[in-house]
Amino acid sequence: MTDPTASGLPVGATSSNVPQRSNADILRLRKQLLNPTLSVSYNEPLKIVRGEGVWLYDQHGQAYLDMVNNVCHVGHCHPRVVAAGQAQMAQLNTNTRYLHDNIIEYALRLTATLPEPLSVVFLTNSGTEANDLALRLARAHTKVSGVVVVDHAYHGHSPSMVELSPYKFNGKGGAGQSSHVGVVAMPDIYRGPFRETSAAGRQYGQALPAAIESLHQRGIAPAAFYCESLLGCGGQIVLPEGYLREAYTAVRAAGGVCLADEVQVGFGRVGEHFWAFESQGVVPDIVTIGKPIGNGHPMGAVVTTPEIAASFVSGMEYFNTFGGNPVSCAIALAVLDVIADEQLQENARRVGAFLMEGLRELQQRHDCIGDVRGRGLFVGAELVRDPEARTPDQKRAKAVVEAMKARHVLLSTEGPDDNVLKIKPPIVFSQANAEEFLDKLDQVLRGS
Repeated sequence: MTDPTASGLPVGATSSNVPQRSNADILRLRKQLLNPTLSVSYNEPLKIVRGEGVWLYDQHGQAYLDMVNNVCHVGHCHPRVVAAGQAQMAQLNTNTRYLHDNIIEYALRLTATLPEPLSVVFLTNSGTEANDLALRLARAHTKVSGVVVVDHAYHGHSPSMVELSPYKFNGKGGAGQSSHVGVVAMPDIYRGPFRETSAAGRQYGQALPAAIESLHQRGIAPAAFYCESLLGCGGQIVLPEGYLREAYTAVRAAGGVCLADEVQVGFGRVGEHFWAFESQGVVPDIVTIGKPIGNGHPMGAVVTTPEIAASFVSGMEYFNTFGGNPVSCAIALAVLDVIADEQLQENARRVGAFLMEGLRELQQRHDCIGDVRGRGLFVGAELVRDPEARTPDQKRAKAVVEAMKARHVLLSTEGPDDNVLKIKPPIVFSQANAEEFLDKLDQVLRGS
């Protein structure tokens, strides 16, 4: 475990003059001053003051193994990423109406990781902005407005993206499905209608024509199909083989474009590939990118084809004040450098395989683990009351999260029934970290 004083600061200290308040005071002031819809993690919220690698530290210097952070992709406060941001911030930060090398270098480096013809980059400040802009691109190209999405998907928090996110519009406070949106079932081979068969991907993909037809019956044609390359809020679902090929064929036949939402799963997390959509053997028309791109620095991107980009040229400029600024691009370049130099994609593949094997061994000992699934370091363990009936066990999942926190391991839950342990640590996560996690999870499951 890393020494909590290794940064040179006393335990719990910060490098600013901000008053250090108690947890109770912070909670009281949050309630008084901040967005009233904000939630906190855990029954007893943590005050996290520092991060390093896979570790988060509270104000008392206690270290917690972070198993759920897919934003600080190459580790919390990676020194090379921090240094790149500091150096550029000390020199210049401005906007894209001035020429600068960083944005060009980043566009070259980013597009080099993607298949042809994905070669035109739009830089934003978040995954939501990226998905929102992608909708404008799709509509400009197709001249129609409909969108097909996967049930329980989440694509962002802007008004247009809430409308494309069943996770939101069918959830608490949601307004329900909009007329321009078609929804297809999650391709879940554990719990859905088509289960562990080689034909499942094709069978789930065959739902697209019906969703498109439902739009047509409302006088709407499909501009786009939005699909995460692995389903996050849906419960860490791995798309069955052939799903995207079948779905993309139907969407393109209807005149729509196909979007791969890589906001949660890109940049080598899945191990075998740099981008998760590659595991399906398809090339999308638009790729959206967010969370890990800046390792915690707010940044996002859309990458598309020259043809779609040309359709967006209408006389109205798309200018984003902060998108693609020199500091953001310096940080994003450092992230790419670290992934390559530290062989983190290979680490995600190797350690992810070890972690999955360990979880499957636990599944043999604990019948509350109904399913283990994932790719690389994007993993889900679904907890059930009855392994035969596959009855979701939300109560146990929540209890496991709290018990793991008591053992200084941070987890969360996901899925329509909130019974899937979501496991997506920074991709510097090591085999030793995985062993510690598996040992503690075994202890918790034996005691629960």
